[in-house]
Amino acid sequence: MNLLNPKSVLFAAAVLVVIFPPEMTLTQSLLVVANHFVVELLFYSTLALAMGSAAVSRRSMAAKLWLDRVAALVLGGSGLRLLLSR
Repeated sequence: MNLLNPKSVLFAAAVLVVIFPPEMTLTQSLLVVANHFVVELLFYSTLALAMGSAAVSRRSMAAKLWLDRVAALVLGGSGLRLLLSR
């Protein structure tokens, strides 16, 4: 699903460009992309299965506001740290 989401692809690409050194070989780059794909596949498959449960879905929706706020703080703080470290 995230392959069709340009924001997700751009975010992942931006993070990978900053984290990994530019002198990586093609093989190393392909391994990083393959690893990223497997982690995404496992995470979102597990999330979909968990959210299929009515109890989990209900609790998740109840906590959505706070989860969104915490995620925004973490991403904003990470972005600020990257900006200030350069």
